[in-house]
Amino acid sequence: MSEKLTAIKNEIKKVIVGQEEMINSLLIGLLCEGHILLEGVPGLAKTTTVNTLAKTLGLEFKRVQFTPDLLPSDIIGTEIYDPKNNEFRVKHGPVFTNLLLADEINRAPAKVQSALLEAMQERQVTIADETFKIQHPFLTLATQNPIEQEGAYSLPEAQLDRFMLKIVVGYNTKEEEIEIVTRVADGKFEEIQQVASAEDLKKLQEEVKNVHIDEALKQYIVNLIFATREPENYGLEKYKEYIQYGASPRASINLFMASRAFAYLRGKDHVTPVDIAHMSKDVLRHRIIMSYEAEAEGITSDEIIEKILEAIPLP
Repeated sequence: MSEKLTAIKNEIKKVIVGQEEMINSLLIGLLCEGHILLEGVPGLAKTTTVNTLAKTLGLEFKRVQFTPDLLPSDIIGTEIYDPKNNEFRVKHGPVFTNLLLADEINRAPAKVQSALLEAMQERQVTIADETFKIQHPFLTLATQNPIEQEGAYSLPEAQLDRFMLKIVVGYNTKEEEIEIVTRVADGKFEEIQQVASAEDLKKLQEEVKNVHIDEALKQYIVNLIFATREPENYGLEKYKEYIQYGASPRASINLFMASRAFAYLRGKDHVTPVDIAHMSKDVLRHRIIMSYEAEAEGITSDEIIEKILEAIPLP
């Protein structure tokens, strides 16, 4: 089944130049059925990548542009009156899909952002007094623009915690940008083919569960998480004032799952400490709530994670 994974990546690269980390992260999200938050300035092909990924797997894809005037019913659906039959019927919203792209999710107020909470956690939606299951697989892939302050709303901590990974998407290299310019100017875009199916994805997800992770590595993962909550117990006393709240138990679960998926992407049948360290920032950066002191001194959660990785010895 790993050949299928390679085929998916090759199809995506027909359209996307570079951005290896973003592509790998989206595949990890698919393999673990975990939601992804992509943060980056406009024009870095975030939306195009998600759309391309859906095509390679033949999955249903829907996009919602989050704006300040959006309503929760615009996402999950609502009841509408049918005068012909003199009754109300449920109209499903765009959340009923396989890949939901929540574009610029921080453009909408908290009430709208929170409309996704039930769908992301329970894979179901409640409209009026009825509950509807969302089809498998279901992933929310949200994007946010870090440079906009006006008309933007911070995501609630409870919602951030439901994202398996937060990926910071950077600029391409000079060589990659030349390739992008050439492709766009010449209109050289290859057509994306479906190279796998939802059934193949299910088999890939089962294979990832067979990737071995040693008990010592499980303890290492838990130590990393506890160091965000009790830094003084891991020789990190001076960083305690910078952390308001540490990572939740979801962080332990997600780091465990993401490390297995990353090892599988690398063609390994077992997890190494390198896999865990590589995934730590993506899993933890949005789960550590920084204090006012940290913000005042310009200290980020990524810096705290680096100090934790340095402090805790590898098994």
